[in-house]
Amino acid sequence: MNDVLERLRAEAGQSAKAEYEVLLAAPPDALAASLTSAGLPLWARELAAYRLGLGGDARAFEPLVLLLNHRDPPRCAAAAEALAVLGDRRTARAAAALATNGLRTAYALQPVRLLTALRAPESAPALISTLSRLLAPNDPYWRVALACVEGLGALADPRARETLTRAQSHPRLALAATKALRNLP
Repeated sequence: MNDVLERLRAEAGQSAKAEYEVLLAAPPDALAASLTSAGLPLWARELAAYRLGLGGDARAFEPLVLLLNHRDPPRCAAAAEALAVLGDRRTARAAAALATNGLRTAYALQPVRLLTALRAPESAPALISTLSRLLAPNDPYWRVALACVEGLGALADPRARETLTRAQSHPRLALAATKALRNLP
């Protein structure tokens, strides 16, 4: 949490230090109102959504899902952290949609990790689907594939056996796939 707040403080800079401090101390209703305020910079919207999410306030759900799909990895990670705490029943569906979207694979790492943490019914099928797509030769998204393999090992869902067996033939995934297969019942 402190890393996220420090990153957002740095993004706000000296010129917006007062606005940062106001948002940092704002009550939930003020944070929620700031999410729909016109002209608010991204750092401020992220700070409001992050704080609301950590506080379990459902008004943070949509802004956090948008941040989970952001091109900036630290924003995605902060959104995933807040979504995991938020506990909204829609989170797993949203993360599964982002993880399985072939056009957004470059940004799927945090949705994949979030699915693993949620351990929802959607988790294993989404990870299997994503990993299957990433097992093509020379696929550039091996880090996402590795996160899928590790997630499937943590979930220990027997439906992953065939996909994990195929992943063993990929040099960057072989060790993790073998370990994940050992976790299956």
